[in-house]
Amino acid sequence: MKYFNRLLSARVAVLLASLLLPTASTFAVEYNAVARDNSSVQFSYQQMGVSMTGKFTEFKGSLRFDPDDPEAGQASFEVDLSSVDTGTADGNEEVVGKDWFNVAAHPVATFVSETINVTGDGQYDVLGTLTIKGTDQKLTIPATFQQENGLGVFETEFVIQRGDFAVGEGAWSAFDIVANDVTIQVQIAATAN
Repeated sequence: MKYFNRLLSARVAVLLASLLLPTASTFAVEYNAVARDNSSVQFSYQQMGVSMTGKFTEFKGSLRFDPDDPEAGQASFEVDLSSVDTGTADGNEEVVGKDWFNVAAHPVATFVSETINVTGDGQYDVLGTLTIKGTDQKLTIPATFQQENGLGVFETEFVIQRGDFAVGEGAWSAFDIVANDVTIQVQIAATAN
């Protein structure tokens, strides 16, 4: 009888523990607010064979991403093209003009995701539409995700051809001075609200 009571007590303890301890799904986190201060949008390219870099200082976005259900995630981002920082005042003034971004007619660039596919642990392919200067292009962007310091951090690096978006018209449409390839580096940090 003592053995039976001990066995019954052990089973009751296990049952109570399973009811009282939170399950993994209780801790499911959905990242849905961009942490602007921990995020960045940068670019690099070749000009006369010399590596050049720049960044955009103003951007915003919305997202919904649950690491336990990544394929249901969604993201939409908008970059204020007038916030470009090429490193020089002359460069900034030139690139917002009609031949380059034509900010007066096309003030923002956007990316809207359509599907997210898992390619590895914390690695994804994000299919979506990038719009620059009124031109839409479907892209598949490789992205990584990790959780650190209470944030969900997404990172991506991909190459676009500026000519596909008519960025650099007239005398700049040739690629002998400014290369066609532009590498985009994005880090988006997000919080769970």
